[in-house]
Amino acid sequence: MPVFQTFTARLVRSVPLSEPTKHLEFEMEGVPRFGFVPGQWLSLKQAKPDGEELTRAYSIASPPAEDNRFALCLNRVQDGFMSNFLCDMREGEHMSCQGPFGDFILRPPLRDTIFIATGTGIAPFRSMLHWLLADPSRHHGRSFFLLFGSRTEKDIYYHQEFLQLAAEHPNFDYLPTLSRGGPEWKGLRGYVQEHVPGIVQGRAEMNAYICGLDKMIKANRELLKTLGWDRKSIRYEKYD
Repeated sequence: MPVFQTFTARLVRSVPLSEPTKHLEFEMEGVPRFGFVPGQWLSLKQAKPDGEELTRAYSIASPPAEDNRFALCLNRVQDGFMSNFLCDMREGEHMSCQGPFGDFILRPPLRDTIFIATGTGIAPFRSMLHWLLADPSRHHGRSFFLLFGSRTEKDIYYHQEFLQLAAEHPNFDYLPTLSRGGPEWKGLRGYVQEHVPGIVQGRAEMNAYICGLDKMIKANRELLKTLGWDRKSIRYEKYD
């Protein structure tokens, strides 16, 4: 597990994912490589105009690589100083961050796994899945399911990216579901917990990772327990 440090990060790319959501790519200055474990998060620091220093935690949305870059996926929150600061950053600007932190990581031994996310809760799973699927030795003989809940089509972050991963890896099923999908949507509809039983029933020795808001996490934890799951097989990270 890497020891956390304080870094200066420079924004190198800002991409809108939806009206309130951005994908931000940063480069850590002064280090050739930034080491972390998929699923970990960073603490970002920024001073307000009155001098008060704020810190906010954001999951890393990119897999570890042999360089000094990392990505974040975040929403602009009304009256949220940090989220507005980040979403308004221009390429080339800097900010301070500390980390990596967190133990919401893949636990050995690796088993068949369902990843359940809503909204920007997709961030740690983007990191985990890209890392897992990049090397056959990490995923051989295992099946992975990504159940990603959004309101509408425009809220499905990284949609084409996950479709491509699923096309390239027969052991990875990508299952986006919409609670307010339009008539043209041909995929799953409803909340994520409505589709969990159909995925996990009949599968023994499986793990679940859940990320998003507390209400969704509680619903899925309770559901899995009613299906006979051991609580040790359920890991989660909540964003509220």
